[in-house]
Amino acid sequence: MLKPRMIEEKMLILLRQGKISKWFSGIGQEAISVGVTKAMQEDEYILPMHRNLGVFTSRNIPLYRLFSQWQGKASGFTKGRDRSFHFGTQEYKIVGMISHLGPQLGVADGIALAHKLKNEKKLSAVFTGEGGTSEGDFHEALNIAAVWDLPVLFCIENNGYGLSTPTIEQYRCKDLADRGPGYGIESHIIDGNNIIEVFEKISELAQSIRNEPRPILIEFKTFRMRGHEEASGTKYVPEELMEEWGDKDPIINFENYLLQEGILNEEKIKGFRKSIKKEIDENLHKAFSENIIESDTSQEIADVYETYDHQEIISKSNKENIRFVDAISQALKQSLERHYDLVFMGQDIADYGGVFKITEGFMGEFGKDRVRNTPICESAVVGTAMGLSIKGMKAMVEMQFSDFVSSGFNPIVNYLAKVKYRWDQKADVVIRMPCGGGVGAGPFHSQTNEAWFTKVPGLKVIYPAFPYDAKGLLNTAFNDPNPVLFFEHKALYRSVRQDVPVDYYTLPFGKSSRIKEGEQISIITYGAGVHWALDTLEEMNFAGADLLDLRSLQPLDLEGICASVNKTGKAIILTEDSLAGSFASEIAALISEHCFESLDAPVLRVGSLETPIPFAQTLEREYLPKERFKNKLQELIEY
Repeated sequence: MLKPRMIEEKMLILLRQGKISKWFSGIGQEAISVGVTKAMQEDEYILPMHRNLGVFTSRNIPLYRLFSQWQGKASGFTKGRDRSFHFGTQEYKIVGMISHLGPQLGVADGIALAHKLKNEKKLSAVFTGEGGTSEGDFHEALNIAAVWDLPVLFCIENNGYGLSTPTIEQYRCKDLADRGPGYGIESHIIDGNNIIEVFEKISELAQSIRNEPRPILIEFKTFRMRGHEEASGTKYVPEELMEEWGDKDPIINFENYLLQEGILNEEKIKGFRKSIKKEIDENLHKAFSENIIESDTSQEIADVYETYDHQEIISKSNKENIRFVDAISQALKQSLERHYDLVFMGQDIADYGGVFKITEGFMGEFGKDRVRNTPICESAVVGTAMGLSIKGMKAMVEMQFSDFVSSGFNPIVNYLAKVKYRWDQKADVVIRMPCGGGVGAGPFHSQTNEAWFTKVPGLKVIYPAFPYDAKGLLNTAFNDPNPVLFFEHKALYRSVRQDVPVDYYTLPFGKSSRIKEGEQISIITYGAGVHWALDTLEEMNFAGADLLDLRSLQPLDLEGICASVNKTGKAIILTEDSLAGSFASEIAALISEHCFESLDAPVLRVGSLETPIPFAQTLEREYLPKERFKNKLQELIEY
């Protein structure tokens, strides 16, 4: 406990000197971090917060690496890309937080699920503050852990304040531990300033969890002796409260106890302090001496995605004429057979087979461990998928409808997308997105929301239009170690058929498909738009179109787009999305930038109306862009 305290005291001096940018103090809370970490086995994952320096020092991370991290130096854990405790390290089995706090609770679920599936007698421990318990992720993660009996130790550090907001304004239950029984979870209250109580009780509970996998909720009663971060101060805290908790300082009291018991003497304590000070000074010198990190643009971009060398597998089997939905189902089944560490998660996907019956029969063949029904909690399920990836497994999450991804948006764009760039951890997760209109499903079951994700570095976005592409690209998605959002248009599920190889095969990302060859106009589209374009060309009896099905939006086949537009000199982009902020707008901008000298006409875009998607058939027909596409195409032909 003395080591993180002395580091903090030094950091506060450096902060005032302008040598570090920010500091979140855990002074007064060291007993929790140290006690929990020492009660854990070294290969069990801990997911700390920004007041848990004792977790890092108790795992014996070299101090110069911690100091370099806080300096934004290369010897840190994020290559200068993130600060303070926003990092993880597989070497020391620590998974750092993101500023949104809640998602790491779901990640702990995923790590624990992997322990359980691998029959490892291990647990994960995750920290949150009393303020974080108000977030939806907290409740979702507790519920998943309870339903699945996951070996997770949920640790709440109740230190009295969320920034300046006292607990009386945060929640109204007497104790946060009271929330455990509501989820069917065992809970305990521990004096977080008593190192002996923390260590003994957590050691006992951890061993119990290893023997009988289940979640346990712990509320540590403690206090935050300094500001939320140093700039915020503590003027809002009553002085008598500071004095009361000052008397409960975990280090002073434990030190006095050890002296009284004759376990330590003043000389030994002085020796500890001298040794720790020397270690701090030497490691600070090493960190300060390290050169300031230089930006390498090519390396920065390269580190956004996990390296993946696509291996194209060509099927030599017979073909069968199947529907789009059958192609998706075949890819899922064959990928489960190929990847023994792949786990499927989603609402109603097990016994029921999913609302579209795509996974029907899977549970019987692959078992309920690998094909798992989830509670309705998209955010924590995405976090669970991330936890499985941290443990070296693969995960698929089915969003029952792509519209519902908004409830899991944060962990996708802020955790999955950024984790490789931040601390070199892959997010081996596929998220299936049944999407699109034309089926009379109204505003909450019909969106095509790919543009929410195409702008987020770190995500891959795939959107096939045909069964053959759907199967091959989905197989590739499970091979690719990066997070992939796989859009499946619901209206195509049972309306489009194609001859598709029976056996397993893959197709590369980032390669468009030329559906029709022409010299007059480039039509660039994807998803249902491909079929609308084909219908329109047949209806107009127009043979001059070079029709490009993108299939892959991120990565994008810019070379294929430019080759088509440079050939024809005219381009029209068709999307089911509304145009403002759409991916069609991005393509139009790229064409203007890269193909300007070849253009003989303005680049046209056609999309849906700037309204939510209506339910009534007549309204939806007018909302969707198919008829407007015909008029715009004629306009471009005549230009």
